[in-house]
This record gives sequence, structure tokens and C-alpha cells, in this order.
Amino acid sequence: MRNYTHYTNQDLLTGLQLGDRMAFTEIYNRYWKKIYIIAYNRMNDGAQAEDIAQEVFASLWANRSCVHIETLENYLATAAKYLVLTAMRKKVLSRHYGETQKNISLSLRTPETSFQNKQILQLLELEIEKLPEKCRLIFKYSRNEGMAVKQIAAKMQISPKTVENQIYKALKILKIASRSFMQLICLLFI
Repeated sequence: MRNYTHYTNQDLLTGLQLGDRMAFTEIYNRYWKKIYIIAYNRMNDGAQAEDIAQEVFASLWANRSCVHIETLENYLATAAKYLVLTAMRKKVLSRHYGETQKNISLSLRTPETSFQNKQILQLLELEIEKLPEKCRLIFKYSRNEGMAVKQIAAKMQISPKTVENQIYKALKILKIASRSFMQLICLLFI
């Protein structure tokens, strides 16, 4: 068994590109702590820094045959910095998304919004009642009882294709109707 601790970085890179797992292990042992420290200094989160370091080395192994590395230490440090930036960007976007969702949910809880939602549901129920009888019955089985197309077809003794067509017809009618009463609601509350 060879002792890789005495190998130069260039020798280790050559071994890595040939798929030598021991060369990779030596690179990992030499640089893991440095990469972890780079990530930790920027993230201030030990678990996330550890994940980034692991990702750097997983990527190094996965791309070993197609990546051209001049200086191993610089390559690893740069890879860590890019992963840190990506993680920070995700964190900011996640925080922004959470705040946006919180603001939206708060705005949806107003009495006006509750009233509008109730009005929309009432109008939708009226439109469902206006559907042709067979279409309305199939739509209600699908929507209210959660029945599958095949179950509805068996219950009503019709083909599944007829059920699908009736559901499509109902949705098309309701979509057109919803546009008109959404415009009406907008006019009422402006």
C-alpha cells in the first residue's frame, strides 16, 4: 500500500483523474478542514459549512475526469466560495419568499377578503346549479365526493370518456362564468 501523504498535489490530481480513490482520500484529508473553515467564516453556521465542504469534495470526485485543475487548493477554495454564495442567495430568497407569503396570508385575512371569498363561492355554487343535470351530477361526484372518473362511470353506467367530457364541459362553463363574476366583484369593491 502506497503512502499518499508524501505525494505532491499534482501527483494526487493525476491519480484523481485516473479514478484512484486513495488519491482522492488524501486530497480530502489535506483540504477538508481548510474548505470547512472557508465556508464557516462566510456562513457562520457549522452544519451548513460542513454540507458545503462535503459538496465540494463530492463534486470533485464526480467531475474528476472532465475538470482541468491548475492549482488544487485554489480550485477547492473557489468551489467553496461559489457554493457559499449559492447558499447565501438561497437563504435570502427563502427569507424573502417567507416574508412575502406571510404578507399575503395576512392580507387575505381581512374582513373584506373573507366577504369576497364567500361571495365568490356563492356565485360559483349558483353557476354549478345552472349546469345541465348530467353534467352537474358528474361534476359534483368529482368535486364534492372526490370520486375518480372510473368510479363515476361505473356508478352512472356511462363510459369514462363521457365522464371526462362532462367534467371538461363543466370546467369550461365555470371558467367563463368566473371571469364575469370576478369582474363584477372587482367593480363592487373598487
